[in-house]
Amino acid sequence: MTEFLIANMAPIIFASMVLFLLVGFPVAFALAANGIFFGLIGIELGLLGPQLFQALPDRIFGIMNNDTLLAIPFFTFMGLILERSGMAEDLLDTIGQLFGPLRGGLAFAVIFVGALLAATTGVVAASVISMGLISLPIMLRYGYDRRLASGVIAASGTLAQIIPPSLVLIIMADQLGKSVGDMYKGAFIPGFVLASLYFSYILGCTIFKPQWAPALPPEARVFREPNGKSGVASLLALTVISVTGAWAFARFYLAADRALDEVIVITLLVGIGIAFVLAMISRVLKLNLLSAMAQKVTFVLIPPLALIFLVLGTIFLGVATPTEGGAMGASGAVLMALVRKRLSWSLLKQAMDSTAKLTTFVVFILVGARVFSLTFYGVDGHKWVEHLLTGLPGGQMGFLIVVNILVFVLAFFLDFFELSFIIVPLLGPVAEKLGIDLIWFGVLLAVNMQTSFMHPPFGFALFYLRSVAPSLPFKDAHSGKMTAPVTTGQIYWGAIPFVVIQLIMVALIIIFPEMVGYDKPTAEGAGPAIDIQQMLQEDAEKSGGGFGGDAASPQAPQEQQDDDALMKSLGEPAKEPAKEPGK
Repeated sequence: MTEFLIANMAPIIFASMVLFLLVGFPVAFALAANGIFFGLIGIELGLLGPQLFQALPDRIFGIMNNDTLLAIPFFTFMGLILERSGMAEDLLDTIGQLFGPLRGGLAFAVIFVGALLAATTGVVAASVISMGLISLPIMLRYGYDRRLASGVIAASGTLAQIIPPSLVLIIMADQLGKSVGDMYKGAFIPGFVLASLYFSYILGCTIFKPQWAPALPPEARVFREPNGKSGVASLLALTVISVTGAWAFARFYLAADRALDEVIVITLLVGIGIAFVLAMISRVLKLNLLSAMAQKVTFVLIPPLALIFLVLGTIFLGVATPTEGGAMGASGAVLMALVRKRLSWSLLKQAMDSTAKLTTFVVFILVGARVFSLTFYGVDGHKWVEHLLTGLPGGQMGFLIVVNILVFVLAFFLDFFELSFIIVPLLGPVAEKLGIDLIWFGVLLAVNMQTSFMHPPFGFALFYLRSVAPSLPFKDAHSGKMTAPVTTGQIYWGAIPFVVIQLIMVALIIIFPEMVGYDKPTAEGAGPAIDIQQMLQEDAEKSGGGFGGDAASPQAPQEQQDDDALMKSLGEPAKEPAKEPGK
């Protein structure tokens, strides 16, 4: 029995951890309990040195000294201030009126606002609950299919997973030992592509199932000119002027060798700046150059957009670190709420309370993960995982297929925080050894982890929506008519098409790796970006070997090197006495 435990300690620890999680034991305590329990067993069996637990305080204080993690409370606070100061309500109302005359206009508005909330709140729960409270009653009032309405709200809220500044990208960068700024840059284009796929699905529904997503009736369109016109022509003219000015700036003033994501951010910032200045001149001088619709869209939409692109722009350009950008974003959110006269002590208290709870939740899971990893690495668990995954047929492609299936299955039971702290540290070194670019790998996993919020029956976004969706027949406040409730089955069925879209996005990132663009390092030891075409070609030429086998392997993250050195010092002295009885 003792020999069996010694030989199989790593898989036993891993299986025990999975069992604890499936039982429903709190994740942070499950990880810590497993680490401490098997650490004691390892010391008793001679696999680990007694100095193991002496290293725990240093590991925990190392978490508290991690400047990168400071970005989490800053971005969370920024998003909560903007959301609770009424920004989400104003955006949904304005964009809904803008797209209202179109079939599916409200659904398009939900996706657009969901992307904006994703770039401000970074918290899925806040986005889903806000849009569920504000937009779902309106969509039900005007005859939207309940499955489509609930699905688009839940899916749009999960865009906070991938669109920068995202909390999961911060954690992913920390766990993989990479720059948060590079992770943001890498996720920029995939985030917009995913939002475009959502738009395409709604467009398809309006073509093939027009009764699912009707246009707003004329009496619901409140932004009208005195002559009865919608004022969209004025908005289009303002848009053309802004786009032309932004293009001219990018064409004549930006260097040709700038990265695409930087060009996009700077160009958009210039464009919205031109629109805002023109609208302010028209309002201050009372020129009446813009329609009511154009003014409403400009003054509601541009301030949060400017804040988003200002924060991202400083990070992308290297002017500020993600932590500094988050602090600037939080200050800007407070200033915007103050200008809108929606800042109060109760709002600040609520935002700070929610931020403190979320940050504490993250830190507790990270502490538990560090305790677990200390023991797991000490018994060479990371090598067991490495041998298990590197031995898969197909090299890189086989590894990617298995990993994505694993993450998708585990996402039924775990949220992205838990997946990031438990799975990513084990997968990162293996991916690095296989020559996979870790930024690309992190973005891929982040998109896959979105499904943890969406797939039935345990999707967190579905439960968030369930908590605010009407479960009993209710009387509509505007029409006075009795309205049927939204059932749990309708929420679940509405989520399935968007889960499929998210999986399609995972496949697109694998097929088109250049979609994840960032400034790749040129220093010696930097790992190559994954090349799917090359992988497939080499797989056809060689059987059993990994793709890109001769490529230089990236340097391991510093934290991983430290862990290896610590585990070596903890484990090696204790292994010699264990072998002597057998001599």
